[in-house]
Amino acid sequence: MIQQEKMKVIHHRSIATNIYELVLHGQLVNEMRNPGQFVHIRVSDSYEPLLRRPISICSIDQENLECTLLYRAGGRGTQLLSLKQPGDMVDVLGPLGNGFPLDACNSGETALLIGGGIGVPPLYELASRLQQKGVRTIHVLGFQSIGDVFYEEQFKALGETHIVTADGSYGSKGFVTDLLMQEKPEFNVFYSCGPTPMLKAIEQTYPDKLGFLSFEERMGCGIGACYACVCETTDAVSQDYLKVCSDGPVFKRGVVAL
Repeated sequence: MIQQEKMKVIHHRSIATNIYELVLHGQLVNEMRNPGQFVHIRVSDSYEPLLRRPISICSIDQENLECTLLYRAGGRGTQLLSLKQPGDMVDVLGPLGNGFPLDACNSGETALLIGGGIGVPPLYELASRLQQKGVRTIHVLGFQSIGDVFYEEQFKALGETHIVTADGSYGSKGFVTDLLMQEKPEFNVFYSCGPTPMLKAIEQTYPDKLGFLSFEERMGCGIGACYACVCETTDAVSQDYLKVCSDGPVFKRGVVAL
């Protein structure tokens, strides 16, 4: 159930170039069930900036009522968020959207998780949950350069992990699809989150595989009322468009026109 709560900042630090790890505490964590969902954060106590910022949920610790969010401090809103200190309170709305389906992969099978940049964080909770149900996970994570790499060791603790950088300064050089074509991993289902060109390339790389894609779109309200994040659909569905915030952000491959 969607709730709004002032959550307490427990931990906040920079972990890569303009990438921050934010740990929040509050009852809202009890409502976080699905990996791939997100929250909408008011970054200041004033009405400027007016709109909340959508941030994906990286990990969920219901025992301690804590959730971890990873985000990029780029625009004014996220720059303001990056100034929050432990003990501060943050206005959070969530959890929002539909996440990754865990039942698409069974115990004993293998899931391929492919992330690009700030699309990497939601895959961490997904990998953890798949591991708990006996699914082997392979992680392929793409970044621009060595300074942008984060959570490598955390993913390695959960399974086989490959790092790709566009400039070759760390890991393999190129794009995630270059590594996939080289390694040719065996898997049953793929899950991916990242920029649209990457998602399109992955769909084309695996035309016959079951997969799920999480889309990054600019959002206004986060609950499907403002129609700011609509995306076109393919002939496989009856609707002309879908809203990333409420219908997604995760869709089965082939649903969204890429």
